[in-house]
Amino acid sequence: LRGPEGWRHRLALIEAADLSWFAGDRVSPDRLALWISMRLSGVQDDSEALARAGWAVRRLTSGPEPMVDLASFLDRRDPEKFEDNAERFDERAGSWLDVMTAAVDLHPITSACMGFHLWSLAGLGQYGDRIEAAVTAGRIAASDGNGAIFAPLAMGGAGGLRASGVPPERLARWLDGMNSAILTAMRHLDLVETWTVQAEGELAKLSGKTPPALLTLFAEWPLVSAPMAETQIGASRAAMQRNLAWMEKKGLIREVTGQGRFRMWRIAA
Repeated sequence: LRGPEGWRHRLALIEAADLSWFAGDRVSPDRLALWISMRLSGVQDDSEALARAGWAVRRLTSGPEPMVDLASFLDRRDPEKFEDNAERFDERAGSWLDVMTAAVDLHPITSACMGFHLWSLAGLGQYGDRIEAAVTAGRIAASDGNGAIFAPLAMGGAGGLRASGVPPERLARWLDGMNSAILTAMRHLDLVETWTVQAEGELAKLSGKTPPALLTLFAEWPLVSAPMAETQIGASRAAMQRNLAWMEKKGLIREVTGQGRFRMWRIAA
């Protein structure tokens, strides 16, 4: 509630990257940041995996409520030409929504756990993946508001998403996993907040619009490259390189790739 909008975006990027590892896509935070900010991907990158992780970021930060319009939330529709004996997405989604609606008296966190584990049983998983189920559950778990758009499930480990055991065991594991993810997210934001105060004091010595814009960018993105900063802020490459070098010299950011090209920085918190 007290943080800038960029904090939600930052947490969504981290959560989406962690969920991609849980689902087997293994999209790293730096590749995801480049894909979302500039639509850049490498030769070895899986464009479909990047697209799935990118969708997760969008839906963890905005979009329709899954319980209101699941088709729009998932960006999924039945094709116009459809085999007569094939089961339609609307039917599969409808059966899942019927069960979720019948359990309206459950707490949103409990309902989210149930919805996650019923996802594949409703036939939704065969056309999607576990990222869709987890993102949908994360949004449902935080549907009572209080400033949060989603509840983190995978930060610091995705043990709560493991599908084994009887329902009480799954719920207990779900609560433990969510609790661990929330604590991880809160610790992360505490570090970002402390860093922001320190960086504001140092950057106040500089003139121009680029330094404060870079501060906002580093608070919003876990990893930042010079081309990405240039695109997001709209300043020249020379200005980006100069300010990044100054911030690195002051110990505000550190380079994490160890490369001469395609370098990326993160806050030194």
